Amino acid sequence: MAVLRPFDKLPELNCATILLVGAEGGPQQQLAEAMLREKKDFNINIHLASSLPLPPERDHLRPRIDLIAFVIDIKSKYSLKNVQASLAYVDVRFFLGKVCFLVTGVGRVNNCSVEMNAIWKLGEDYCSPVIFCELELEGIRVATAQRLLRMLQICAGRVPGVSALYFSLLMRNSAGD
Repeated sequence: MAVLRPFDKLPELNCATILLVGAEGGPQQQLAEAMLREKKDFNINIHLASSLPLPPERDHLRPRIDLIAFVIDIKSKYSLKNVQASLAYVDVRFFLGKVCFLVTGVGRVNNCSVEMNAIWKLGEDYCSPVIFCELELEGIRVATAQRLLRMLQICAGRVPGVSALYFSLLMRNSAGD
């Protein structure tokens, strides 16, 4: 199967691409729509996938992916297993600041099916930041969309003096405080 590689294609001018992988359905789609509604000074491509690998027959049409956000629904053990299985199809160079884990449903911790330690361990094992949010609430969804857009802007190289790896290290260090 095809492994996603971060630098196998040339970047597009004034454009950035994010791939949202994981929890199917409404929240992922609503997050994508919220990202598109935000004001930005660059074009954005958003690709949604329930899991990896992506179909190889459309690979030549797919733009370079600047950021991968794995969406984990805290209410579903299948969601975590799906993300863990998908990680095998991501080149290790993506884990140098171009991957994050987006954990949804944190407002309902009493309905939690996934161990929080498993999520933290996933972030540590793959040297990637873990972002907790509640995508069903409009205000938090907008804030999450803004945060992902800023991360995407950095990962696409559109912020002078800040690399994706540097930003990722800052995010990981601030999460431990």
